[in-house]
Amino acid sequence: MSEIRLQVQHLCKSFGITKAVQDVSFNVNKGEVHALIGENGSGKSTLTNMLTGIYTIDSGKFILDGKEVHPRNQVEANNEGISIIVQELGTLSGLTVAENIFLGHEEQFISHGIKNTRAMNRRANELLKQYDFSHIRAEDQIDDYNFEDRKFIEIIKATYFSPKIVVIDETTTALSQEGREELYKHMDRIRAEGNSVIFISHDLAEVLERSDTVTIMRDGVYIDTVKSSDVTEDDLKRLMVGRAVTGNYYRTDYGEKVSDEVVLSAKGVSVPGLIEDVSFDLHKGEILGFGGLSESGMHEVGKAVFGASYDRTGEVVLADGTEIDSIPTAIDHSIAYTSKDRDNESLVLNQSIEDNITLPSLRDLAKGPLQFLRDSALSAFAEKYATQMSVKMQGIEQFVSDLSGGNKQKVVLARWIGKDSDILVLDSPTRGIDIKVKQDIYQLMDRMRKQNKSVIMISEELMELIGMCDRILIMKDGKINGELTRSQELDENALIAKMV
Repeated sequence: MSEIRLQVQHLCKSFGITKAVQDVSFNVNKGEVHALIGENGSGKSTLTNMLTGIYTIDSGKFILDGKEVHPRNQVEANNEGISIIVQELGTLSGLTVAENIFLGHEEQFISHGIKNTRAMNRRANELLKQYDFSHIRAEDQIDDYNFEDRKFIEIIKATYFSPKIVVIDETTTALSQEGREELYKHMDRIRAEGNSVIFISHDLAEVLERSDTVTIMRDGVYIDTVKSSDVTEDDLKRLMVGRAVTGNYYRTDYGEKVSDEVVLSAKGVSVPGLIEDVSFDLHKGEILGFGGLSESGMHEVGKAVFGASYDRTGEVVLADGTEIDSIPTAIDHSIAYTSKDRDNESLVLNQSIEDNITLPSLRDLAKGPLQFLRDSALSAFAEKYATQMSVKMQGIEQFVSDLSGGNKQKVVLARWIGKDSDILVLDSPTRGIDIKVKQDIYQLMDRMRKQNKSVIMISEELMELIGMCDRILIMKDGKINGELTRSQELDENALIAKMV
């Protein structure tokens, strides 16, 4: 019989009138990867945020190895043997790599009130080498590293002290396939050492492959705990949603001719050190995919098209000859953009849902010769599109920072649906989104192309590229390395062959 590591007992948490977690109880065993799944807003991240000291507990308790724990912050949680790797960036700008790894635990390098920076850097470099991240240097500023390397640094920060419980909250959605394999390796190591992982993911195939046990939550309520080996993806979908998920997931059409009309052309676009001489046409009513490994340059293509790469050379030109060389120009000419890094680049976290949704449409909503903005018009606009995207919220006045990752993404999409843009550049649009909302987003993209809107979809998820795109351009080492067209015979191997 498995030995219990953590008991979750009658846990409750509310935010105003919203009951985020309601009387939830389950156990996590020693030496297991215990997946925690549910739709966006189901309460899973709220629960683990209470465990790791990010939120306070309203009622209920956590019992770790027979002892009740109630950390008030992440440092106290670490001291109890609990850590977390979050979905978005969990490192602090302005600090070095070493300072981030040991943040909150600098006392081990302090003697007589003086911090021994050399000793801290030496220990951090030892850990970086031990974890096979030797390309990262302890002395460097954290801002010198890309998103994925910063996630690797978080892995060290969260696990170097051998915690009893490591929460991995949607971290894999931020990583390339190589990055995911690196994370899986450390999950296996944690399990082999007899410690436990609480693994939150919307990728059900990944959940079944990487976990031993799965607990399902729905609308803040505990639904069931099952063995991964005893269930299928369809079983998990039914438990998450409360019914069978029906209808088409990806597009079902093949052989439809895309319009010859070109709405946007990239000509010899380069960004030093990131992309080189990238040229392509986007057609009316087309979904054009960009795929590749994490550092292939595909994410920079999206920024370049939106005018957000300030050292870009080459041209991005619309059909009428307008050159897109800045973000305001892009927005004024009906181009929308959603970033992979939504917290830092797509949202104003400490503003309301209403403010975020209405932001690019303020000029459109202004009335009269003096361009007045009426509160009632702004609220009605935000309410309409937040409801259309099924954002789980207390109201449009709620701060975006209080939302789950999936609901933040819905706000980003609601903003641009409200703007009614003709060209949409969607970078990782389904990252951190549950199975039902993914389906909604795919169907939304399909409707957009049928309305003659054009979509650039950038994704590290090969199956969604294959399932949704008319053409797929594969990036490698900053250049386009191949083009694939929509076909029932197209599979992941064809894409991978162009990526590596």
